[in-house]
Amino acid sequence: MLHFGRESLEQAEDREWLVTNGIGGYSAGTIGGTLTRRYHGLLIAALKPPLQRTLLVTKVEEVLRLGQPGQWAEIGCPLYSDRRRDPQSLEIEEIAPPFPQGDRYLESFSLDRQVPCWRYSLGLTQIEKRVWMAQGENTTYVQYGLVRGEEPITLDLRILVNYRNHHGNTQAHGWRMAINPVDQGLQVHSFPEATPFYLLSPTIALEPAHHWKQGYDLRLERYRGLSFLEDHLEAATARVTLWPQQPVALVFSTVATPNLNHSQALDDRYAHSERLIRRVFPAAVAPHSKTKDPETRDPESRDQEPASPNPPSWFAQLLLAADQFIVDRSTVNPVTQQREPGKTIIAGYPWFGDWGRDTMISLPGLTLVTQRPEIARPILQTFGRYLSQGMLPNVFPESNEPAATPQYNTPQYNTVDATLWYFNAIAHYSFATQDWTLLEELFPALETIVEWHQRGTRYQIHWDPQDGLIYAGEPGVQLTWMDAKVGDWVVTPRQGKPVEINALWYNALVLMQTFAQRLGRSSQPYTDLATLARHGFQKFWSPDLGYCFDVLDSPNAPHGRDSALRPNQLLGITLPSRQFELNAPPLLNANQAKSMLQTCGRCLLTSHGLRSLSPQDPQYQGHYGGSLVERDGAYHQGTVWGWWIGIFAEAHFQVHGDRSAALSLLEPMADQLRSQCVGTLGEIFDGDPPFAPRGAFAQAWTVAEVLRVWVSLAS
Repeated sequence: MLHFGRESLEQAEDREWLVTNGIGGYSAGTIGGTLTRRYHGLLIAALKPPLQRTLLVTKVEEVLRLGQPGQWAEIGCPLYSDRRRDPQSLEIEEIAPPFPQGDRYLESFSLDRQVPCWRYSLGLTQIEKRVWMAQGENTTYVQYGLVRGEEPITLDLRILVNYRNHHGNTQAHGWRMAINPVDQGLQVHSFPEATPFYLLSPTIALEPAHHWKQGYDLRLERYRGLSFLEDHLEAATARVTLWPQQPVALVFSTVATPNLNHSQALDDRYAHSERLIRRVFPAAVAPHSKTKDPETRDPESRDQEPASPNPPSWFAQLLLAADQFIVDRSTVNPVTQQREPGKTIIAGYPWFGDWGRDTMISLPGLTLVTQRPEIARPILQTFGRYLSQGMLPNVFPESNEPAATPQYNTPQYNTVDATLWYFNAIAHYSFATQDWTLLEELFPALETIVEWHQRGTRYQIHWDPQDGLIYAGEPGVQLTWMDAKVGDWVVTPRQGKPVEINALWYNALVLMQTFAQRLGRSSQPYTDLATLARHGFQKFWSPDLGYCFDVLDSPNAPHGRDSALRPNQLLGITLPSRQFELNAPPLLNANQAKSMLQTCGRCLLTSHGLRSLSPQDPQYQGHYGGSLVERDGAYHQGTVWGWWIGIFAEAHFQVHGDRSAALSLLEPMADQLRSQCVGTLGEIFDGDPPFAPRGAFAQAWTVAEVLRVWVSLAS
């Protein structure tokens, strides 16, 4: 459990919380209760899992009333802008004062496994609120209970709703929704084509309302240079009396008849968390468990071995964080055109979908370290089916429908590295599970990838027979993970032979050599290609700089050599992975690796990851913020990326052989579990101290790489 006591509103709203449902939907907000992002809401449903994420229920504003007249406390913490706008429609409630009051009553916040919990105190009276989602369903529960008090208390509730894409922004302008009574609650039908959703409770009588509340001030959207004032509809009100030991709940759902037994639903959520932990640590029993018999909770985990005999205290929380990115995704089989169930990995919350590059980098940490290989297997199979001209998609179709909507059903093949990371993910799965049948199934696809890269595929991606390296890119296209582009402006043009792409290429060839030998096939062609690539890789090394060029044969750099100091070259140390015990020479000799590591450590290493560009570079940007142009201009020009901390720690161990020192590099990331989004790790940080967290507040590859590398180093 992560626990926080009393804090100022500024501190409380800087920390966020996230709850997910396993199908792409989520619930998120600030500890303080204010809305600071357009992505904050109690029910952001995935209407076509894991896609079409739509804000349906924004928040509940609560007023606590005690027995004495005039004794009340607004704990819902609304935050309106002090900028007035002329009403554009009927029934717009008068704008409240700009400053919220609810934070003064917030005594504590806890993240209890995967369930956020608030405690509000007013004298002797204390109430508790919990929020969670049903696994596999667009259903959110908000539960209230009286923890202590001399007498029952009354709670006034106002439920605010919306209906928009989670990237959007709502201005009311007279919009009227249909709010109709149903059994045990209300149905909200925002417009004729909209999916109806439900505000329900087994014990609370909900009264329909229709009052637009204007001017919610979204502070972080203002910081991002986007529209920051938004309207939400008060669709229902209620008054409920809280008695000791008798919690009540609101249930928000796209399902007409969800489980209204909130006590059972909460037990189910805790049991899900316990199953995840016990897959890795079978002897672990979460505190306050209400499930008495461990044999009935997780029979499939009894024979699993712990990931490490001495895990740090934060490791279990990262296991739970990993689960938030694994979601259901049905895909259309390209051959049969039939929809098939499957799994995928959300790259990050709140705004990313499932991307090929992020999936392949994250898969080992999210599925294998967590002892869930049954999730990894179908993901690898699905990507194999979408192979096209030797490339894997970076972005899956935006529709789960068959080919009737081809404009939304075409994968985007705009990455050079996702395909090469695919080899690495398959290797991790195969060596971890010894499931060589999947390798046999996918090996023809891997052969095709190598062949296409040799003869050339999209975007000038091709093998150079002179040095055995891979060239990729053309003007106006971003193919590597440094992919920021604003209009026609390519922020980090890396056309040519990028260093990490060629480390991945060598790794793929070495793995193909090993795969072929294991399957009883000829490995010599891959051995020859790998040898040529290894010799060619030495062209990246600069004795004068003491590190590798970032790109060779670049049309955008003097003499075709981009000398920018970036973390990409570290893959030249860590690949091929030593844990596979491959018979392959390293790309760099010991002196080169040591020099590179020292330089990257001196200029790029921070507590929370690696800078994407050295501060000594004239293009360096140490702060990430402002308009879209300003943010994208800094995205890979100095901004710190959390997922690289794992690769650096791995490289440090390979160079120095000091396990404790390498593990110590990961320890500051544990502090991030109490920062930004509580219980998980975010995407990026400012390049300048104090390295403030920015970007997506929960990022798959950051969580995955810390998990993977910690287990790899501690084993």
